[in-house]
Amino acid sequence: MKLAIIGATGLVGAKMIEILEERHVPVAELIPVASAKSGGKEVLFLNQKWCVVSLEDAIEKRPDFALFSAGASVSLQWAPQFAHTGCTVIDNSSAWRMDANVPLVVPEINMHAVTHEHRIIANPNCSTIQMVMVLCPLHRRYRINRIVVSTYQSVSGSGQKGVEQILLERNASTTPAYQPTYPHPIDLNLIPQIDQFLKNGYTKEEMKMVNETRKILEDDTIAVSPTTVRVPVIGSHSESVNVTFHRPFDIEEVDALLRQFPGIAVETLPQYPMPLYCAGKDEVFVGRLRRDTSAPNALNMWIVADNLRKGAATNAVQILQRLTI
Repeated sequence: MKLAIIGATGLVGAKMIEILEERHVPVAELIPVASAKSGGKEVLFLNQKWCVVSLEDAIEKRPDFALFSAGASVSLQWAPQFAHTGCTVIDNSSAWRMDANVPLVVPEINMHAVTHEHRIIANPNCSTIQMVMVLCPLHRRYRINRIVVSTYQSVSGSGQKGVEQILLERNASTTPAYQPTYPHPIDLNLIPQIDQFLKNGYTKEEMKMVNETRKILEDDTIAVSPTTVRVPVIGSHSESVNVTFHRPFDIEEVDALLRQFPGIAVETLPQYPMPLYCAGKDEVFVGRLRRDTSAPNALNMWIVADNLRKGAATNAVQILQRLTI
């Protein structure tokens, strides 16, 4: 396999390379791609150094697959050009997720959406992935009516610049010339805004959770009410989820359904998932399962996952592995 990684020097790109090694994906040639400022850099993979190249050079090498994690504008411009050569693109940006001709894939849920004709496959948003992983087996059994979700998203979701901002603030080492990633300080603070606000008062991040959930679960009737919040945590996203079903549920059966679903780890009291302990793991952790006593057929839960792994890099590599089996 000849594999290109677009955005190879970023947080997600570097994590993709790490996971490719962990999972022993049979890559014969790695083509790391990054912006001009990374020119001349090398990436270590399988004890070999691979020189970072430009997008133009990468296309000329005609990779079989390309993992994109360089932002929506890069993906919109370049993914079709890679696809035109016969390369299959797995894109981690928001560029193609809601395109009707592009499958939006979480492998454990809807790999069936991908056909041999698809040359661009979209990786969902990190906060959506961990939520739908837990909701999928429950939706199949009880059918979801409504979801109310509040997210607690770590700064690594903003890439290296987000991590840089919180560390600089904690060390009181910012200067007047420093350009922050967030509109407010993030250390010792919560920012109830991720991405830009839309005319309806929701942010782009919140509407991603609405639209992507419906597409992945293949049900446009699901109502989703999201609030996304940036928190002073370096890695792993957390979510408080309240879900209402059309059918009655049994809490013990809910627990069993989740334990049987691949990629989910259930924690029971007195244990519960926390971002500090979920970092570096591929599972989506769920705990605090409890019936909502204020509404019929409603369930509360707490979901945590490493946003750089299952929320991004691991999911993309899993898609790649399914395509190459």
